[in-house]
Amino acid sequence: MSQVHPLARIETVLMIGIGGFAGSNLRYFVELTVPSTLGATLAVNVLGSFALGVLLYEAIYSGAFSDQAGTVFGTGFLSSFTTYSMFVFDLFTSAPRLALAYLCASYLLGFLGVLAGQSVARRLEAI
Repeated sequence: MSQVHPLARIETVLMIGIGGFAGSNLRYFVELTVPSTLGATLAVNVLGSFALGVLLYEAIYSGAFSDQAGTVFGTGFLSSFTTYSMFVFDLFTSAPRLALAYLCASYLLGFLGVLAGQSVARRLEAI
């Protein structure tokens, strides 16, 4: 196990906290602007899937972002912006047909978001 200086660990924790603060506040803004809870949760999860697709595939294709940027955006920002717990809560509190449509739409659009993010990362590599 490698030795990490305690200040480096504190820096990482602070960066994750800053990213989490920004992500959770942006999610709150989306919830204020989208009229339904299902729509807001779907929107943040699809946008988060797209952003995570860009972030992860960018690291594979070109690696222009630093590891620290990946920590801030991936672990901090996107983990606070997206919400799996609200997704599950919405499923269990919706009527069965609506819940099934919401489940299918969430997974379909989430996968499409990741593929769109991959496409953007490929285009960024060519620049």
